[in-house]
Amino acid sequence: MKKQEKKRQMVGTVVSNKMDKTVVVLVERMVQHPLYQKFIRRRARFAAHDQGNACNVGDKVVITESRPMSRMKRWRVSEILEKAV
Repeated sequence: MKKQEKKRQMVGTVVSNKMDKTVVVLVERMVQHPLYQKFIRRRARFAAHDQGNACNVGDKVVITESRPMSRMKRWRVSEILEKAV
């Protein structure tokens, strides 16, 4: 039997919710420069599936890797950590 793989999860901020059942999530991470040892902020934007259109711009969400749902969507919103004010 095939071993069950752990799905990747990331925490990010919703930057766009203009599409139907789709949000764009900005994920920031800090990486250390190999030579100068300074920490650099790296950003990535992911299109995520939001089934109930529950997310708004500014919400902090957890996204989970999933099967491809469209050309751009490979993630789904698994939970909303905090709502925007």
